[in-house]
Amino acid sequence: MTMISTNETALAQTATADRHDRSAIPAGKRMLDIAVSALAILFLSPLMLATALAVKLNSPGPVFFVQTRVGLNGKTFGMIKFRSMYRDAEARRAELLAQSDRTGVCFKQKNDPRITPVGRIIRRYSIDELPQLFNVLKGEMSLVGPRPALPAEVAAYPGRALGRLKAVPGITGVWQVSGRADVSFDEMVEMDIAYAGSVSLRRDLAVLFLTIPAVLSGRGAY
Repeated sequence: MTMISTNETALAQTATADRHDRSAIPAGKRMLDIAVSALAILFLSPLMLATALAVKLNSPGPVFFVQTRVGLNGKTFGMIKFRSMYRDAEARRAELLAQSDRTGVCFKQKNDPRITPVGRIIRRYSIDELPQLFNVLKGEMSLVGPRPALPAEVAAYPGRALGRLKAVPGITGVWQVSGRADVSFDEMVEMDIAYAGSVSLRRDLAVLFLTIPAVLSGRGAY
């Protein structure tokens, strides 16, 4: 894995400062990640297989979408999702940036024309995120943590937002159970920095339990 080049000095300082105590997921958190993700893959495999079939039949293209994201201390990795957009989505992203429904660095559009019909359903209920359980098993992500950003987004971060990179990125987190895209970028940053400063199994378990009603409500999911 490589370090992203933009914001290089600040990221290098972050990596150096946290090299000794944040170079790996804490043992207790890692054990929880392995146990829960393995069980989730086992029990959710019928849903995942049905989703894969629906994605394949709905529009041309691969079932999975692997996208470069920024993880702990600025290291990049390939985040796995079920494909929820048309194949030319990445090429069309630049032309839609000015239409973002969310202020700040992260692009979000409620009626994104790049999303397929099946994609709208699986995004609303976060089914598209399920393949990230394999990222968790590999140790690239955790069940709970800040959502991993795109390299281009991190390149545009103000200095304080780099504090998000001090925690292992997660499938769910405080931001997700607080309204997802309805939460502003600045509010998300503060939530993630607070989480990074006080990672605990108790908080992770609380967030996991709160994730279920948050997903079912569909609030802020677009």
